Amino acid sequence: MRFAVYAPLVLSVLLSALAGVLARRAEPALAARVLAPAAVLTAATTVWSLVLLAAALLGDVPPLVREARADGRPVTDPVPGAIGFAACLALVVVAVRLRRAVRAERNARSALRRLTAGQPAGTELIVAACEVPRAFAVPGRPGRILVTSAMLRALAPAERRVLLAHERAHLHHRHGLLVTAVTLAAAADPLLGPVRTAVVFLVERWADERAAAAVGDRRATARALARAALSAGRTGTACALQFTDRAVTRRIAALQTGPLPCLWSAALAVLALGALPALLAADATGDLLALLSGMLG
Repeated sequence: MRFAVYAPLVLSVLLSALAGVLARRAEPALAARVLAPAAVLTAATTVWSLVLLAAALLGDVPPLVREARADGRPVTDPVPGAIGFAACLALVVVAVRLRRAVRAERNARSALRRLTAGQPAGTELIVAACEVPRAFAVPGRPGRILVTSAMLRALAPAERRVLLAHERAHLHHRHGLLVTAVTLAAAADPLLGPVRTAVVFLVERWADERAAAAVGDRRATARALARAALSAGRTGTACALQFTDRAVTRRIAALQTGPLPCLWSAALAVLALGALPALLAADATGDLLALLSGMLG
């Protein structure tokens, strides 16, 4: 109990450290598919560990607990009171962060759906008259691609095909669900922030690779991404293809080389790391229930 209940916090840090390595060295689709569920499982276990720490305060409620004996010896509290109170405060913070994250995700999706509302059922591509170069994959049934006129003007015809293939990959592989999952996981467990950053980068790399496969030219795909980044930079806004100053060079460089390998051993290790907190939390739950049962019995 004393170690197992705190282990998810340590494993959150370890998973975050491994996320960056996996994002740089493993095939993007595989890396994103293992990091997202591992982050969700770790975050859920971390929250449950906080619940266990807070629940340990129940052992201090009955006055007879101080006189409780087991085999003639005093029963020690499973968790110090200060840590239990800190866990209660942490749970309040987690609830607030999750509420904000859910609201932000809901508002963003609602805004995109409003922009695409009223279009014929079979319409995939929607062009918005706007001087800001942007493009979005709008999840739904059906999924749609929203592109501004400024973005279309900035790209050559071949580069537009790259853009559309990139956004179609987001829709086809449901990248929005992966990003939402790790966003909520990071809201519940701030130690997983680097994992969210890695998954956001990986889904973009994943879409880059699918776009390159669709157009049959990795270098042309890299040029399209570079032009989109330059167009966004001139307007001072976020790029349509989700560029940041740190990610743009890595993504273009990756397209100018061969595809990364599928590191199945590393992927399995990450999945095992995600499952380990759940096993430790189950052990901690059993220990806490046994201790409370002895103290209250």
